[in-house]
Amino acid sequence: MTANMGFRLSKQRKVILEELRKVKTHPTADEVYDMVRKIIPRVSLGTVYRNLEFLCSKGLAMKLGAPGAQKRFDGMAQPHPHLRCEICTRVVDVECDIAIPVIPDECAAGFEILNTNVEFVGICPECRATRQ
Repeated sequence: MTANMGFRLSKQRKVILEELRKVKTHPTADEVYDMVRKIIPRVSLGTVYRNLEFLCSKGLAMKLGAPGAQKRFDGMAQPHPHLRCEICTRVVDVECDIAIPVIPDECAAGFEILNTNVEFVGICPECRATRQ
């Protein structure tokens, strides 16, 4: 799989990616660490952080979250929309057909578009219930 990508998918990277792809909860790095530790007990939190960043940089995973907020990770790397709770930061996939916007070259102001992130921000039902 990665021979033609120019990097090696080590055992640790493979386990991290597999565990990330098993869930739809968009876990934090700490949550991924807890999942991976069940398979590789001696893995360090730093190793999980570095490998999550690496997997995202190679387009195999996606990093989500507002600037300054705790990041969450998605094993489905192709662009798709998300809903994020402004209070608890929970992220869920938007499960309907929404077109991902494409910027025409003449509107891109000379930018080379590398990625698209469509995120709707609101308050989830659980947080809304506790506020009332």
